[in-house]
Formats: sequence, C-alpha cells, structure tokens
Amino acid sequence: MAIDATKLVVFPKKAFGWAARDSSGVLSPFHFFRRETGEKDVAFKVLYCGICHSDLHIMQNEWGKTTYPLVPGHELTGVVTEVGSKVKKFKVGDKVGVGYMVDSCRSCENCADDIENYCTKYTQTFNGKSRDGTITYGGFSDSMVADEHFVIRIPDSLPLDGAGPLLCAGVTVYSPLRHFGLDKPGMNIGVVGLGGLGHMAVKFAKAFGAKVTVISTSPKKEKEAIEHLGADSFLVSRDPEQMQAATSTLNGIIDTVSASHPVVPLIGLLKSNGKLVMVGAVAKPLELPIFSLLGGRKSIAGSLIGGIKETQEMIDFAAKHNVTPEIEVVPIDYVNTAMERLVKGDVKYRFVIDIGNSLKPSP
Repeated sequence: MAIDATKLVVFPKKAFGWAARDSSGVLSPFHFFRRETGEKDVAFKVLYCGICHSDLHIMQNEWGKTTYPLVPGHELTGVVTEVGSKVKKFKVGDKVGVGYMVDSCRSCENCADDIENYCTKYTQTFNGKSRDGTITYGGFSDSMVADEHFVIRIPDSLPLDGAGPLLCAGVTVYSPLRHFGLDKPGMNIGVVGLGGLGHMAVKFAKAFGAKVTVISTSPKKEKEAIEHLGADSFLVSRDPEQMQAATSTLNGIIDTVSASHPVVPLIGLLKSNGKLVMVGAVAKPLELPIFSLLGGRKSIAGSLIGGIKETQEMIDFAAKHNVTPEIEVVPIDYVNTAMERLVKGDVKYRFVIDIGNSLKPSP
C-alpha cells in the first residue's frame, strides 16, 4: 500500500507500465498504483492497447496540458479480474475495453442524453483528473480500474488486439456517419486522409452500404484504398482537374486530417445540403469563406469520439459486419520506435501494443 502525501489518497493496488517523464515524450518503465476496486468498478488485466496520434500530442505536451509522469493509452482491451459488489453488467472473465474517457459528471444534459463525450467535466483515461483529485493513468500498463458505466463489452467474435482501436478511431468516424445521416445505403461519402481514422471511415461507410471516395494528397495510396480497403474511387486533392470533375458529387465528407489543409475545395465536392464533418484535430484555424457554404446550403461540423452507449453500439456493429482495423502488433519495448514511425506516417494503420505478452515488471 502506498500513500500520496500531497493528496492523502490511498492506492492499494500495485501497477506497472511505461511512462513519459517530460516533453521529450520518451517512454520508460514506471511503477505506480491503481485505486482499489470500488463497488461499481470493474478491474481488468490489460492485454492490448492501441497507439493513437493524440497519445503522442499529449506525451510531448503539444496541447500544453500534460502532467508528468504520464502513462498514455486510451484504446485498451483485456479480461475482467474483479468486479465491485454493485456491478451488474460484467463478471470475472469477460472481454472488455476502455476508450478515451473513464468518467463524467453524470448530471448534465449531455450525460443524460448519452453523449458524455461532450460533458464539460468528463475525465480522460489518461492525463485526466479523477474525482479524488489524482491524475489518471492509461493503458500502456498491466491493469485498469474503471466505473462499469465506462467499460465496453467486447463481443467474442472480435479479436482483442483489433478491438482496441475501435474504441477511439472506430467510434470517432462511426459517430458522425450516424449522427449526420451519412449512414444510408447508396449515399456517396468522401473520406479525407487514409490513416488510422481514415481507413476506419472507409470500412464503416462501406459497411453502411455507401459508395466511398478517398481523397488524399498522395497518389500512391490509390491502389491501397481501392484494392485493399474497398473504396469505390480515389481523388488526388492536389489535382485541380480531378477535383473539378468531382464537383457536387458527395452527400457528405468525413475529414480525418489533423494537419492544416484547405477545406474550400472539399466543400466544392458536396452536393446541395452536403455536410463536411471534421474529426481531425487541426491545431491552426482553417480558412472558411462563407460563400462556399451559402451556395448549396452546405454545412461544416465537428465531432469528437462518441458517447458510451454509441461506443457499445459501434462495437456490436463492427462485430456483426466484420469491421476491424488494420493493425501492426508490437511489444512494449518497441513503443518509442513506434512513436517515431507514427510521426512519419509509417504504419498501416494502427500500432497495437501486446501488453499481455511483453509488459514485464522490472525489479
């Protein structure tokens, strides 16, 4: 048992993971403690954890809100080892996962509407502040304890290594497709960017029965998009002739790119009443001439992950329709190299850490 003398909070469960100590983002072994399993908590052994680009942003304090030491990871899956006395949905041995958040206020309008992801007081799975004032630690670790409300049941037909990225990348694109009515068979949907988010957007849109156009700056991705991921067409966004030929052809666009890029050409691809939904976290303001929206009653919107009910719905849909991410499974001691490759875009399309087989406590 250990005591955080600064907060006088007792942490009885030993845990082990890898943490960043400063804005270099370099990860190394780290011993810490998890809270005791409360009456409504689910404790589970972490077996896999995906690596998201936002992990890297926070590790390197690019958003200016990082508290060190930092244990990243919000795409974690594993097997239940203990449940609290009032837990109703889970039992020991169940396959489960946790995504981007582990708590919210539970009392605001957004929480009541099952969109806890828009609660102004939601708690991130890592680098968040728990109700007891302590900082949360994420899934680059051997164990997790979370309130059952924020735990997702993983269907038996989904592999645990592939299920993790669905809890972030998957729901991030599934949610806007559903919410903005872009999930109808026969619709023409554009996907900007073909990375961790983009390839999932292609897969979910195809599962909904849509015709999918991938929009990318890289002509080299055309073969991958069409022959491997099943996209119906491909546009090189830097080719004015291709973009002009595709004017007013799309019902909606999911833009997954997190780097600054022009959106006016994308708006031109939309039919009347079309929707451009931004899910990539672009740091710099985008230029948005209003006349490009007025001509055709078009709209631009944003979307952030998804609520817990919707995340469970997404996981169940993925299991039913065999929607899984393309992953590269790596051991924990490869994680710093994986981060370097992630910066270069050298992954198809999501790294997943094999926590269960490679994370071994140091002396």
